[in-house]
Amino acid sequence: MSLAGQSLWFTQAEKIERGRSTQIVDAVEIPEEQLDRLTLPRAAIAGLDTAQPQIMGILNATPDSFSDGGLHNSVAAARAAAADMVAHGASILDIGGESTRPGADFVPEDEEIARTRPLIEAIRAETEALISIDTRKASVAKAAHQAGAGLINDVSGFTFDPQLAPFCAQIGAPICVMHMQGDPATMQDDPYYDHVLLDVYDFLDGQIAHLEALGLSRDLIIVDPGIGFGKNLDHNLILLRNLSLFHGLGCPILLGVSRKGFIGQIGKEPRKDARAPGSIAVALAGISQGAQIVRVHDVAETAQALRLWAAVR
Repeated sequence: MSLAGQSLWFTQAEKIERGRSTQIVDAVEIPEEQLDRLTLPRAAIAGLDTAQPQIMGILNATPDSFSDGGLHNSVAAARAAAADMVAHGASILDIGGESTRPGADFVPEDEEIARTRPLIEAIRAETEALISIDTRKASVAKAAHQAGAGLINDVSGFTFDPQLAPFCAQIGAPICVMHMQGDPATMQDDPYYDHVLLDVYDFLDGQIAHLEALGLSRDLIIVDPGIGFGKNLDHNLILLRNLSLFHGLGCPILLGVSRKGFIGQIGKEPRKDARAPGSIAVALAGISQGAQIVRVHDVAETAQALRLWAAVR
């Protein structure tokens, strides 16, 4: 069976249930509705072919993001970085004005808009690449959309601002729903799950149903298990080893692991900007499980690795 319309395929699946041992079943034994979600091609996102891995470049207009804080605060710096990312293979640019690193403080809406809107306007004037606004606030998303952003990426999974999901449904914009336990200020304070795989899956499944009830098509929804957001090292590794589970939601999967703490911990690299090798290794492991989008700082290096991965396959 083809996996989500990609060149990847499977003949068996692992059946995971709470309180029971997992089972390996033949693909032909999977109920039709679940099999359709696993196999049917995903719709294009803002014209991007989800049958091919897409690279989302990270561009934070913040003074305190964990890796690139302060690098893109000016319009000129952001334009140059965006142009470089697109030239080296990014098809999506994710622009954020509020740090979501562990322990980060809340940023007022007007300040977040002031950080992001001028950058989006300037970048939109120079590239056809899809621009994503990384925000959990409806007013910021509205300003970004007016400035030229075409994708709304909410780290809270549309639980923070009750006005954001209805706005996205109103404009019919593609969105990314991420799982996060807690909020950035507290999420790494001893995170706990009954069953991390199914807890994250069930949250995303419930949010998709909520968004569909508001009128947003599943074809416009991307899912992100939220690696590092309210998860410890073991949680992250379990999610990464079983990333293919999330194809059962019937949506493209976004994987964001770039330069995160667990990569430094396992890779023994304390310098955040020296974690490209580990970040690329995990990104390729995710793509090997069918992840359609990887969110990265190191665009050129990731694109080079992806070209070689594809050629060898």
